[in-house]
Amino acid sequence: MADSTASARPTPPAARPVHVIGGGPGGLAVAYALRARGIRAVVLEKSDRVGASWRGHYDRLHLHTTRRLSALPGLPIPRRFGRWVSRDDVVRYLEKYAEHHELEIVTGVEVTRVDRAPDGTGWLLHATGGRELTGAAVVVATGHNHTPRVPDWPGRTAYTGEFLHASGYRNAQPYAGRDVLVVGAGNTGAEIAVDLVEGGAARVRLAVRTAPHIVRRSTAGWAAQFSAVLVRRLPVPLVDRLARPMARLSVPDLSAHGLPRPETGLYSRVTEGAVPVQDVGLVDAVRRGRVEIVAAVDGFEDGKVALADGTRIEPDAVIAATGYARALEGLVGHLDLLDDRGRPVVRGARTPAGAPDLYFTGFTNPISGMLRELAMDAEKIAKAIAGNADGQVSRLPV
Repeated sequence: MADSTASARPTPPAARPVHVIGGGPGGLAVAYALRARGIRAVVLEKSDRVGASWRGHYDRLHLHTTRRLSALPGLPIPRRFGRWVSRDDVVRYLEKYAEHHELEIVTGVEVTRVDRAPDGTGWLLHATGGRELTGAAVVVATGHNHTPRVPDWPGRTAYTGEFLHASGYRNAQPYAGRDVLVVGAGNTGAEIAVDLVEGGAARVRLAVRTAPHIVRRSTAGWAAQFSAVLVRRLPVPLVDRLARPMARLSVPDLSAHGLPRPETGLYSRVTEGAVPVQDVGLVDAVRRGRVEIVAAVDGFEDGKVALADGTRIEPDAVIAATGYARALEGLVGHLDLLDDRGRPVVRGARTPAGAPDLYFTGFTNPISGMLRELAMDAEKIAKAIAGNADGQVSRLPV
């Protein structure tokens, strides 16, 4: 890996590198795909190592996508990592990926703003330490899960009980023998609730605003991801219809336990940004009463948590599995490239109108698997950049 001085090497205006912002899976995959085409790509990573977000996830996390369909281009994930790769092995893989492909990575550099270059060609990146870097093209790969998001609940700032976002949760050890409320029934909330139960928490409640679709991660060896890949391009209403009978066959009705089947179709929910919950123990824990489903959180009052059904509870700790913000506003918000939810208006190999050679990857949560989509996007983005180079992109020595 290069040190922070590498990015300061002068390059002629007609031969600028491609700057990739973010050293996670998406950024590394794009850097490799560009390098494979002989184009110099410099990865700018704000932390001191690649895969920073993966290092911060909770201990028990495993991919919900299969090893074979989660590999980045140019390097398979080792078979010894198993079918469902653990968090630590994902990190090992990303480290090996960067080393194996000899990627040019500059750590400790955070890009804070992207502007058009003064000469009208390429882009000017403003980074920490007063750096100003120019690139022929820029790929923003800062990640879908960038900044922890906590709803603006009434009374939240005055609440004196133990409260943390799921990004700060590591394992159940600190909660053994305690009463814990997990807020949010996505994959993270569901898995943390199960982890708490298995780790000895005295009571675990899961606050649910909208009942999620739940699917088995694997049925008779057939991974849910395989089905997701097959239906990826089918019409949304058709997939919704196909999913209903499959859900009834594979997942029991949990309505009596406070978790009814969703009224909105599975794929319709995905298009709204809510992927199904892959069952890694939640169904059994709910059926056995080890995870109690309660109403959504409405606010905090007098040291208690106020729920939407009017009840007040007083858990020992609250863990908010309430998602993340993309946090792209400071970086590119002034370029009018974001929709009303803060997401890039176009992604992958397409560039926004008026912003040529500015690409985004990793800002969706596809039903067929994030890593799989990142791998495919990387190849498409590299191909697009190579096709639009026009002598502006610096080439690697032959």
